[in-house]
Amino acid sequence: MLDVRKIRLILELREYGIVNANVLSALESIPREKFIPENYRNQAYENIALPIGDNQTISQPYIVAKMTELLEVKTNHKVLEIGTGSGYQCAILSKLARRIYTIERIKNLHEKSSRIFEELQLTNIVAKYEDGNKGWMEQIPFDRIIFTAATENITKKIFSHIKEDGIIVCPIIRDNRQVIIKYKRKNNKLISKEFDDVLFVPNLQGTN
Repeated sequence: MLDVRKIRLILELREYGIVNANVLSALESIPREKFIPENYRNQAYENIALPIGDNQTISQPYIVAKMTELLEVKTNHKVLEIGTGSGYQCAILSKLARRIYTIERIKNLHEKSSRIFEELQLTNIVAKYEDGNKGWMEQIPFDRIIFTAATENITKKIFSHIKEDGIIVCPIIRDNRQVIIKYKRKNNKLISKEFDDVLFVPNLQGTN
C-alpha cells in the first residue's frame, strides 16, 4: 500500500510543475526513507533537504525531480552521476535509464549507498569511490551527465565524456548564487539554459 505521505509529496511535486509521468513514477517507487538517517525518517516525504552525515545532505524531492526531468533520460541511456551522496538521486535514475555510473569522493557515503542499492536490488548501478571531477574515462561516452554538487564550470574533461546531443544538468556557482543549468552538446559546443536557484554542497577535489 502506498504511504499517504508519499502520495501527498507526489501531488505537491505536480503542483510545483513536475509533469513527467515516468519521473513521478520513479519517485513513487523508490523509498526515500532508506537513504536517510533513522532520526530523520519521519520527515522522509516532506519536500525538504535533510542531513545524511559527513557534512552532506539529501536534496529536497522537488530538486531531485526537477533535475531528473531536465535530463530527459530514456530507457536505452547510459548516465554518469558525479556525487552519489545518499544514493537517492541515483536510485531514481536507475528506474529510468539502462545503466547508471555513479562516483562518490567520500568513502563512508560510497559504502552506505552501495549497500542500499544492493538491498533495493538496483542492479543497473555501477558505483565507485573516486574524485568525480576525473570522470569515468573507461566508460566514455555518456548520453547524460548529472552533477549533485555545486560546480564552478564544466571542465574540458567532463565535456569530453558527453555524446553529441547529450545533456548535462549541473548546479553552477554564479557570483553569490547557485543555479541549475541544463547544457546540451551541439556541434562540439555546450548550449546552456538556466533554471531554478538552488543550494548544494560544493563540488570538492580529491577523496575523503
